[in-house]
Amino acid sequence: MPSLVFYYRDGCHLCEELAGLLFRHWPAQAEHMEWRDVDQRPEWREAYGHRIPVLLADDALVSELVPDPERIAQYFEASNNPV
Repeated sequence: MPSLVFYYRDGCHLCEELAGLLFRHWPAQAEHMEWRDVDQRPEWREAYGHRIPVLLADDALVSELVPDPERIAQYFEASNNPV
């Protein structure tokens, strides 16, 4: 399973939307994800504060800003079926 990191901010409606989407459709991945509040570290805020929510898998961008369920599904399907 790839290393998943979710950058979010408390009170961000897009972050809540993406989190809900992940827990509904990919609960196993969501449970093993590292959750990072961008306001906890200046370097996170600088890198991701204007782009949240941001979902990274092994440092590759999976989703940012508006959640895209189709793109996320394509990523998780590809990572589960290495050919």
